[in-house]
Amino acid sequence: MSKFIQEFKDFAVKGNAVDMAVGVIIGAAFGKIVSSLVDDIIMPPIGWLIGGVNFTDLKVTLPSVVLPGVEKMPAATINYGNFLQTLLDFLIIAFCVFLLVKGINTLTRKKAEEPAAPPAPSKEEELLKEIRDLLKEKC
Repeated sequence: MSKFIQEFKDFAVKGNAVDMAVGVIIGAAFGKIVSSLVDDIIMPPIGWLIGGVNFTDLKVTLPSVVLPGVEKMPAATINYGNFLQTLLDFLIIAFCVFLLVKGINTLTRKKAEEPAAPPAPSKEEELLKEIRDLLKEKC
């Protein structure tokens, strides 16, 4: 049992697990920001442009069935306006994550591209260096 606990502790303290946890927390907060951006800033002007439509109100009401002896139930609705807003949320979040990953990859690529080592001297250059050194010794 103690080996299992030690393995879990090693996993939890590793940078990858902590980084992932931080990413999930920041991602959730970022999702709320994007949802607010879509709900409060982007969708109202779009609704206004197409005639004062509030996307959250867009729905199809299914006919209610009245059965004898059963209390009348509220009509079921298909809320496609909420779906459209959620879809737009997703597209914006996906685009932002794409830009973030692309930026990180660019930074990582630049860091990986270190200056190339100078090429090894050719055989002729090696021979010339040897001749130079021999001439220095004789003088």
